[in-house]
Amino acid sequence: MIKDNQKRLNRLHVAMDACVIVAAYALSWYIIIGSGRYHAANEALRWEIYMGVLVAIVPVYLLLYAVFHLFTPKRVQGRRQEFANIFKSNMMGFLLFSMVLYLGGKNPYFYHFSRPLVLLFFVINVVAETLERNLIRICLRSMRSKGYNQKHVLLVGYSQAAESYIDRVVANPEWGYQIRGILDDHRSRGQNYKGVRVIGTTQDLKKILDMNLLDEIAITLSIRDYAGLEKMVAECEKSGVHTKFIPDYNRFIPTRPYTEDLQGLPVINIRHVPLNDLLNVTMKRVMDLFGAAAALVLFSPVMVITAALVKLTSPGPAIYSQERVGLHNRPFKMYKFRSMEVQLPNQEKGQWTTPHDPRVTPVGKIIRKTSIDELPQLFNVLAGSMSLVGPRPERPFFVERFKEEIPRYMIKHQVRPGMTGWAQINGYRGDTSIEKRIEHDLYYIENWTLGFDFKILFLTVFKGFINKNAY
Repeated sequence: MIKDNQKRLNRLHVAMDACVIVAAYALSWYIIIGSGRYHAANEALRWEIYMGVLVAIVPVYLLLYAVFHLFTPKRVQGRRQEFANIFKSNMMGFLLFSMVLYLGGKNPYFYHFSRPLVLLFFVINVVAETLERNLIRICLRSMRSKGYNQKHVLLVGYSQAAESYIDRVVANPEWGYQIRGILDDHRSRGQNYKGVRVIGTTQDLKKILDMNLLDEIAITLSIRDYAGLEKMVAECEKSGVHTKFIPDYNRFIPTRPYTEDLQGLPVINIRHVPLNDLLNVTMKRVMDLFGAAAALVLFSPVMVITAALVKLTSPGPAIYSQERVGLHNRPFKMYKFRSMEVQLPNQEKGQWTTPHDPRVTPVGKIIRKTSIDELPQLFNVLAGSMSLVGPRPERPFFVERFKEEIPRYMIKHQVRPGMTGWAQINGYRGDTSIEKRIEHDLYYIENWTLGFDFKILFLTVFKGFINKNAY
């Protein structure tokens, strides 16, 4: 049974982590002191004293690993999350280590203890723990894909949620999930989905649980069957089998929700938007200010030359403003280098640019293709109406049209619009699928991190400037 295997694996994991901690610390000692490269008063501390510290370091670090969920099964924790937890737990250990040395004051054991060793231990241990855990992950996935270390699961209820769960399990055999069947009151016995058969009704649940052959129950009832949910949960918990609930709400909540606790009342938020958090918004705004200021200095020669060429080759202003819809559906003026002949407001209000559009000037064709016409939006970023990265803003005419035609279109206005974005990096610019563009915008909104912004900015340099769909 997987329960016993998981216990053994957890014990092995703890033992391996302890060995890695000892090895990383010993290597740090050798590099800083043992090799003779570090000559200072702390050489007065003997090797036995340095190694004796491991008596405290090992249990403290293992406790930190438990606090930061590093002994969570690999099935439910991704590589990025695991690395983040390794870094945070080791950073906490480093701070604790440094604090103890500082509070030790003039005590010779604390005073002469090598500070560079502590820093090097932090670096080596993060790298070593990451390598160890990825090696374990690779071995486990190899075993599970071959049929070993399987977790046996029963689904209760045939629904869209059940099909989605089966889809993911079938697509990821390395997770090691073995779905034994589905219990449902509305489907005939033997009916199957991707090889997973209906093996009975929900009335058979107790009989199957009594056989004690399952590691997990996944309740995937259709919404119409929720009346019996309480009884089924009680039955599962009475058996002691781990039970999880996969709600069938994809038809009306087609996204990744998150829950919060309101004094004991669980509240499901339909959409997780990291940029609703004050700290995240502040970090992004600081990055925008520094990034826009640096870009203005860097691109100022290009902007001056472009402004002069636009002014000299076509009558009208070098920079023009156009109304767009931004954060919280509020209109703002977005700046661009003028790439077309001057038009009356009612002429350009509701018209897309088309291939070989006669309104585009010769200089305009070049600056549109290379995205140079977008550079004045750096002033929008400084003013706060735009961000360096985010969904591209659209004109009010098209917003009114798309919000009726495209589901979830208006969600993009929950964050500041950007000069570049995830959709643009993936080729959805100009005359391309609005549905696909919104799909990428929503992915960005729900998965925002500062690192994601840096990734998009980096890729913009290679993929975002030249736009084949700009006419």
